[in-house]
Amino acid sequence: MEQITKPHCGARLDRLPDCRWHSSMFAIVAFGLLVCWSNAVGGLILAQLKALGWTDNSTTATFSAITTAGMFLGALVGGIIGDKTGRRNAFILYEAIHIASMVVGAFSPNMDFLIACRFVMDVGLGALLVTLFAGFTEYMPGRNRGTWSSRVSFIGNWSYPLCSLIAMGLTPLISAEWNWRVQLLIPAILSLIATALAWRYFPESPRWLESRGRYQEAEKVMRSIEEGVIRQTGKPLPPVVIADDGKAPQAVPYSALLTGVLLKRVILGSCVLITMNVVQYTLINWLPTIFMTQGINLKDSIVLNTMSMFGAPFGIFIAMLVMDKIPRKTMGVGLLILIAVLGYIYSLQTSMLLITLIGFFLITFVYMYVCYASADLADRGQTPWLRSGECGRANQWYCRTLCRCSAAQ
Repeated sequence: MEQITKPHCGARLDRLPDCRWHSSMFAIVAFGLLVCWSNAVGGLILAQLKALGWTDNSTTATFSAITTAGMFLGALVGGIIGDKTGRRNAFILYEAIHIASMVVGAFSPNMDFLIACRFVMDVGLGALLVTLFAGFTEYMPGRNRGTWSSRVSFIGNWSYPLCSLIAMGLTPLISAEWNWRVQLLIPAILSLIATALAWRYFPESPRWLESRGRYQEAEKVMRSIEEGVIRQTGKPLPPVVIADDGKAPQAVPYSALLTGVLLKRVILGSCVLITMNVVQYTLINWLPTIFMTQGINLKDSIVLNTMSMFGAPFGIFIAMLVMDKIPRKTMGVGLLILIAVLGYIYSLQTSMLLITLIGFFLITFVYMYVCYASADLADRGQTPWLRSGECGRANQWYCRTLCRCSAAQ
């Protein structure tokens, strides 16, 4: 019987030079992340429904709470299922759930039915985001994985101003009764295209196949990737450098997270992410409704929201430039102070121009904080002491779990 050797996919992927193959993986994931904007249209849909008399502050709060609960559940369960079924299968499965719930939700007869669809929608979205980021980073080489991930996040956050621009263009053309429905159907159609691209061009992660002991399949995928890279670059690949300490993973109880230095990390990391999600989703879901409550009409509310949301990709871009140049503590505290001060000033404005300008910078700082929170959490799993032994296993589980929850954004 032929001996099947370990393919060492991680080392082989890490030594690949950047080429069109990496760009194609980036394009598929970035497009999938860009168009799955059911979360980004939440506030815009609520504004339309308020104009129709479907919502009040209570139902808006319920809608927002269901959004967060669905994404939280999806991020937790989706990661577990993705680890069992594979990155490609999970990608396609969660896209299917997300698309189906958007289409069904678009034809909701009442608010209760829409809220139920919204929950399923966000379970699918939360799971999808985890799978997209996990699958993508497994393909990228360790030397510049952070750069590639930042690029994906930058493209993905253009969904906020883009869907607002579409809503702004649809408002004078389509009645409010159909406007919000179309806003759900558009990302459903675009996500269907993303699913087709994934089905055709997104291979299973060889790292995942190797981790499941499916060495023969992993070797087949790796050879296909390597042959493609050689054709694209016209050069032989660098030698494989295998670093293996030979230590087998050890099981560790989750209770290890609640003792010693790990408990402090759990508390601090949780506070950082809770702050991030509360600030981010409060603004996304409530801004258009708040504008209308203040007497601003539906059209102008959507315009103001659109101008503000251009701060999302701008904030991600600025954070990419300064993230490694400012101490984490200084950046985190400074951004929270700026958000608090600008938020208060923003609440006092009545001028359309000032609302637009201050709103843009407020969203910019919010998304800089989103980047900070993700980077800070990742840093907390990188100390040598915590990477070793049982404490390291617990810390890695903690980081993966919270990253799953924070990825849904």
